[in-house]
Order: sequence, then structure tokens, then C-alpha cells
Amino acid sequence: MSRLLRILVLTLGVAVGSRATAAEPGRFEFTTMVAHWDAYGDPAYLPFIEAAQPDVAQLGFYGGHFWSLAHTPQFGGYPAHFPVRGLAECGTWFEERNRRLHERGVKVVGHFNVEFLVGDPDGPEGPRGFFKFYRDLWDEAELGPKPVADPLDLLEKNADGTPIIQDNYRIGGMREYWGCLRNPDWQKVLKAWVKRGVQRGVDGFIANYFYRHNCLCKHCQTSFRDYMKQRFPSETLRKQFGIDDIDRHVFPEIVSWHDPKESTPLRREMLRFSQISNKQVFDEVFIRHGRSLKPDLIVAQWNHLGNFSQIAGDERCLLPAEQWGRDEDYLWYSTGASAHYSDLENRFLGDATLQSRFIRGAFDDKPFTLGKYESTRIRTAISELAANGGAPMGFYTRFTDPAARAEIVRYYQFLKRNNTLYRGNRPHSEAVLLFPRKSVHAGDLAPLARFRELGLKLLEAHVLFDVLPDDIASAERLATYRHVVRTSDTDLRASDWKDVSRFDAPFTVRVSASRPANDHELTLHFVNYNRIEPAKQKGEPNPGRGIQDEQPIATAPIACDLMIPVGHKVQAVEFLTPESLEPQPLKSSSDHERLRVTIPSLLVYGVVRVQLVPQ
Repeated sequence: MSRLLRILVLTLGVAVGSRATAAEPGRFEFTTMVAHWDAYGDPAYLPFIEAAQPDVAQLGFYGGHFWSLAHTPQFGGYPAHFPVRGLAECGTWFEERNRRLHERGVKVVGHFNVEFLVGDPDGPEGPRGFFKFYRDLWDEAELGPKPVADPLDLLEKNADGTPIIQDNYRIGGMREYWGCLRNPDWQKVLKAWVKRGVQRGVDGFIANYFYRHNCLCKHCQTSFRDYMKQRFPSETLRKQFGIDDIDRHVFPEIVSWHDPKESTPLRREMLRFSQISNKQVFDEVFIRHGRSLKPDLIVAQWNHLGNFSQIAGDERCLLPAEQWGRDEDYLWYSTGASAHYSDLENRFLGDATLQSRFIRGAFDDKPFTLGKYESTRIRTAISELAANGGAPMGFYTRFTDPAARAEIVRYYQFLKRNNTLYRGNRPHSEAVLLFPRKSVHAGDLAPLARFRELGLKLLEAHVLFDVLPDDIASAERLATYRHVVRTSDTDLRASDWKDVSRFDAPFTVRVSASRPANDHELTLHFVNYNRIEPAKQKGEPNPGRGIQDEQPIATAPIACDLMIPVGHKVQAVEFLTPESLEPQPLKSSSDHERLRVTIPSLLVYGVVRVQLVPQ
């Protein structure tokens, strides 16, 4: 930290590593959510909502899934599990469900598949799925005029002009097609669907299947040529990419995600173009058009991260920083199969703490959730999000399982009782780990492996640290931390740092800290991943059958030696946990710099509330 900034910190009482101001006025803040693609028509659903009282319910379908499948014999199956058959019938059902959720104080965000279409253009039964809807069931009184006569004109195309077709799911024996987001007529279809969803009472949309394939249609060719012209002068196009006449050039491929080992500068430009143009369409359809219909429309994207998969995954991996999450209210990031099990023998917790901190740093502390596909460790899935600024939880909130329902309700009610600790809080950290986004954009993923390694070391050392992409890490921002960790650092010895907090906890515990919006407290969060694991299957970790296999093992008491935020002294300390309705006052000692306290045993999640007063 520079001498001048250190003086400023001491004078103004800004906490090292904390944001200087609370969340901006008007920002949509929430702390709990539920998301369901099935069972949302179960009679137990609304009673569960009344008991858990989430802020947001991701429920209902308003894009490609709905218009492809709600009228088909496959309406009740994957992916949407519609409760009734028929476009009008199912639409009316969603209107009623939205109304009943609003009566319970819940915001409703509808799923909106932007391009994944199921059906057959023709066959013995005529058109099916999406193509049946478009040709025979499109109601102009409901949706306005059709943008084009032939739905094949809306699709992503191969080089020969045929549609890109996949057979991954074979729902009802039908194939999968993809609307081209760069096609202005497809954007008109999306806008008509957005308008109909708003009329049906949603508070917002979460867009999913936000991919771009190797589409070579005229719209993609023209858009990519324009992109390359704006990005590079003619001489660079000729020397670096072998393109002599960009206006006449026909690209034999315009890939999106691809194997990093097969990446080239041109392929990364294709991926960058894909992600920028997808964001432009998202902004046009959901932000400009959607908010022209409903000014407070909640907008979000459902993306994928895994264990920081880059170039081959992550819908934003090459998106410029100034566009990353711009004007969006929250994020859903799926971790897939990378974090829905544990292997404690090999020190693998199956946590997504590092991913959470990356999202929080990149997204300016806006709400987010993680889709961990975790149906067993329900309590840790909720806790790690709550501890790191996220909103529990993505899949799975299994309310039909009585034991899972009881714990979800217990933990959600804990968050509700202590709402002031969570809503609009911001991280409190003493160090920062830089995510190597500049290297990713250059196609070098070696620093990414080092980032994962350093992140694990800091987590196991229980350092209070943020994650910040290096392309937004200004000198002024980095100066607020006591330690800056870069992937170029060859030797990390966090145990030698004298000016950081210490926690005598096992490697199975993750520790984080936050500052509530009122700024006169500091909150410590402890998430315990220790458990009796299910027996391995053929030597591989077993994710478990459900919450009956979570089986947490309580910790021993944990001694804490906490650096007190500059300009404050400690007034009181108490311990909170979902397993107890009442907070437990803690005995502690402190001087002008450090607080020493031992917290009692915790089962899964424990919170230390440190109440502060100005010095």
C-alpha cells in the first residue's frame, strides 16, 4: 500500500480490502432463491415457498423450450416438465402460478431459452415441435406478424446452407436446431416471446443456452467481417491472418468454444466475436426491448464455469471487461460435475469458494448463484454461497424430500433472520489473488493452472482474500490490500505474513469475511465440509443419493486472531448458526489492532458477528 493511500485509509477509516461504499441505490439485491425445471406443479411447492420464503423463484419457461414443446406429447418430460399440455393452457397455468408467487412476496424470474429448438421441419406427421408452432400455431394476435415465412431462414447454418442439427437428446425422436442470434429476424421472434412473458406476469428473465456454434450463415459472415474490419487495419489482416480483401473474404469456419490446444489468434478472435455479439443481442432483446416494456425487468444469464474452464467453456471468457455483466442484475454460473462431491482423503472439498470469489470480483458484488447440481450436500451448498456474497441456491432445492426440505427451510430462515448481515454486503479481505484474464485472452492457460494452485493454498491457509481479474485491477484498487498475489509469484508463503488474520481451523473449513451495508460490523463466515463420505464406487468419489448421505462431522472449537478494521474497536462478539435460534455471546479480548476469540464447534455453517464502534 502506498504511503499516501495508507494515510487516507487511516484518516477515513476505510477497511483494508473492503469496498468504501455500500451497494448502489436501485441495485436489485436478494439473498435467497429457488430454481426448478421440474416438480414446480407439485401440490407441496407453494407450501414450501411459504415456509422457506425465498426472495426469488426461477420458475416457468418463456423461450424456445415453451414454444417447441408445450403443445407436444412430450410436454411433461425433459427439459421443462410442463404441468399441462397446450400453448394457451400452459401459458395460463404460468400466469396463475406467477400471481400466487407474487401473493407470497416472491419475485418470479422465468427461464428463457434463446436458441435451442426441438422439432422436425417435416415428416410423416408434418412439422413437429418448434416447426409445428411456427408454421401452424403462431398467433399473430398474441405475438404479432411472423418475421419470415420459412422458419428454416431463422437457423444457424453450415457452409452449404443446411441447418446445424444435433441429436443429443432426441426428445420424442425429434432433432435439435439453433436459432442464429445474429439474424435480425430471429431477434424479432425473441422480442415477441419476451413481450408475451412480461404480459404473463414475470418479474424478469434468465437467458440460457446462450451459445454460438460454428454458424456460417450470411449474418455471421457479415458480422464477423465487420468485427475484423473494426478491430484490425488492412495490413494487419493481410500479414497476421492472410486476409487480402476482408469485404469479399468467406470464412470456412467461425468457431466459438474450442480446444485450447488447437487455438490460434484467428480462432480466439472468432470466439471473442461470438461472445461480444451474443452480449449485444442480449442487451438488445432483454435490456433495451425488455425494459422498454417493464422498466424494472430483472435480467440475468445462465452461464457455465466448471473449474474455470476457459476457451473451451465459459460464455464470457473472452468478453471485454467493460461488457462483462454490464446492466445485468444477477448471474447464474454452473460448476457442473467439478464440485458436487468430495474426496477428503485427497483434500478435495468439492467446494466452489474460489469460483464464487471470482464472480464476485468480476461482477462488482452483484448477486449471483451457482448451479452445483448438488443434491446431497444441501447445507454446504447453501452455506458457501451465503458466506461469499452469493444467493443460495441453484439446483437442487429438493422440497419433495422431507429431510432436504427441513434443512432448506431452516437455513433460509436463518438467512432471513439475519438479513442485515447479508443483503448488500461486500467482502472484507486482506489479500487479493489476481485472475489471469489477460493471459486467457492471449491464449495462454498456463497461468490459469497456477491460479488454481495459489487459490487452494490461500484457502487452506484461511487467508481472507478476494479474487479480481487482472484486467480491472487498477493500482488504486490493489493498494487497498495488504498483499497482492499474482500467478507469476514463484513462492507463496502466506504463513509468514504478520499483518493478516489467523484462524486455527482444519483444511476442511473455509473462512471468509464480509462487511454489512451498515458498515459498523464485520462478519466472519465458517463453512465446514468435513463429513462421513459415501463409500467410493470403483475407486471413484461417490456424490451420494441425497441429503441422507451428507452426514457432516462437527468441528472442534476454532481459535481466531482477527485484524480489526482500521479506525474501529470491538463492542461485542456473538456466534450464530442455523442449528440454533438464538445467538451465543462470546468472550473475547482485543487491543487496538487484533481481536482474539474462540468460536464453539459448528456442524456446517457458523457466523461470528463482530460489532464495531469508531475509535
